[in-house]
Amino acid sequence: MDISNETLMLMLRRMWTIRHFEEKVMEVHSAGEFAGAAHPYIGEEAVAVGACAALKPTDYIAGNHRSHGHPLAKGGSMKGAMAELYGRVDGYCKGKGGSMHLADFSIGILGESGIVASSVPVATGAALAAHLKGEDFVSLVFFGDGASNQGACHESMNLAALWKLPVIFLCENNQFAVTTSYKDSVAVEHISDRAPAYNMPGVLVDGQDAIAMYEATSEAVARARAGEGPTLIEGLTFRYEEHSLGLGRVRRGEYRTEGEIDEWRKRDPIVIHTDRLVAQGIATAEECEAISAEIKQEVEEAVEFARNSAFPEAPDLFDDMWADPIPAP
Repeated sequence: MDISNETLMLMLRRMWTIRHFEEKVMEVHSAGEFAGAAHPYIGEEAVAVGACAALKPTDYIAGNHRSHGHPLAKGGSMKGAMAELYGRVDGYCKGKGGSMHLADFSIGILGESGIVASSVPVATGAALAAHLKGEDFVSLVFFGDGASNQGACHESMNLAALWKLPVIFLCENNQFAVTTSYKDSVAVEHISDRAPAYNMPGVLVDGQDAIAMYEATSEAVARARAGEGPTLIEGLTFRYEEHSLGLGRVRRGEYRTEGEIDEWRKRDPIVIHTDRLVAQGIATAEECEAISAEIKQEVEEAVEFARNSAFPEAPDLFDDMWADPIPAP
């Protein structure tokens, strides 16, 4: 599959955006600059970036945990995301949503949720809306291996296949649901093996390879746009950090070893993509390093933007919570 050099370079830029954003989030969270949960996407960047590169700006995405990576992969604003983490009015949801509720309808980001698998029916509903209204957009939902066992996930896949809805189910299999290995909770070898039960294609993809993710998603998008229904994609990946900031790295040895983490780091998604760009003469190592440095500076600017943004005012607490005025029955 032909991919333009511009798209390949954009993938690198967005992977570095996620990596440096998350590294900074870990730093400021540890310093106590904002409260609440945060789930680092470090190590999984190729999954979201490769998938989102295959979508149009008008296509929809939704997600669950590790929810900073998804909107940033779709082209979301670092400043808006960081301000939301800080609970400030310039955040995506005016400081009311926090880390796990980043939404920007203008570029198709429906938002994320802390309720496991709850975004799967949301994305399926968006696909149903497209189907009923005859609109040309697809919906893609990111969910983890733990969410794949939830009833909401299975119900959504069954409905989408039955009605041939333009939705892509993308399971980010990072091996563990918090501290439980997917091998201890999934009866089949791969989560994508479940797809035939719903009469849809199931595709197992190397989630460390952004191009592989792009190609698999592109095929699923083409299928969805042609009215052929959904696809289940499983991106096999690995999170380097704990499930959530604050759980403590000491717990790492309870369910996985440093050696296991080190082995996955040898296939870092950013290194894989950079090496390919350099080997193919698309960019030099120096140009790739310059992109990383540029993104680092943009992350620092996003943090300062968040710090300088105001907190929401008490009278505005219930704004945007429901339709205003509430429609008459």
